[in-house]
Amino acid sequence: MEAQVSRLVDKVWDRYLETPDDVRVLIAIAGIPGSGKTHLAHAVAKGLNKKAGLSMRDLAVDVGKEDLQDVAIAVPMDGFHLTRAQLAAMPDPENAFARRGAEFTFDGAAFARTVEYLRKPIEKNHDGPGLLLPAFDHAVKDPVPDQIVVGPRQRIVLFEGNYVCLDKAPWNRAASAPFMDERWVVEVDFAVARKRLIQRHLAAGIAANEQEAARRADENDLVNGREIVENKVSPVEETIFSQEDASWR
Repeated sequence: MEAQVSRLVDKVWDRYLETPDDVRVLIAIAGIPGSGKTHLAHAVAKGLNKKAGLSMRDLAVDVGKEDLQDVAIAVPMDGFHLTRAQLAAMPDPENAFARRGAEFTFDGAAFARTVEYLRKPIEKNHDGPGLLLPAFDHAVKDPVPDQIVVGPRQRIVLFEGNYVCLDKAPWNRAASAPFMDERWVVEVDFAVARKRLIQRHLAAGIAANEQEAARRADENDLVNGREIVENKVSPVEETIFSQEDASWR
């Protein structure tokens, strides 16, 4: 995985250097549940921020703390989950809760508006906190607003999630040019993803035992995975293969 991350970091960094300083580089990283897309997004963001820090030190004798702020951030799609209250208000709430994580249990329109906003030129002399985005809180089992900040210095945004490259409105609008600069898809064998999902559900307390965790993986996560694999946008600039390897967990 290290070699893949290094190549992607270099690729995005080159694009960043070629991009006007009031424009962000936006990348969508999709994959089925358990593919390792979250880990990849954070690894690439970390590599970009390390490269940015080294670059600033090479260019300046005295580098202030502000100048070393992160230039890249990984933004999970999970913050755009519909709340439990919204699921309960659906025509079939029992199915909505059972299928939580399926495409229809997310606020895709809000995600698309976020991408469109970040595509706008960055305001000069911007003193505000930046754009505040929601994050999913597993303790309360709901999204919580204003937990992630995309500031004006964070000019590389890596969106990661199941549906960020889905060829279905409104996801496909957000994934298309001119909004996203690139689309990446993390591919994984379904059997490998299933093992990871069972471990994840047990560790997070989502399932009480291995049998329950396996049932959730089979009846929800991997069903969603089929939709993701069969209905991805085109073109996809990068296909990254996730192996059965501890570094992807």
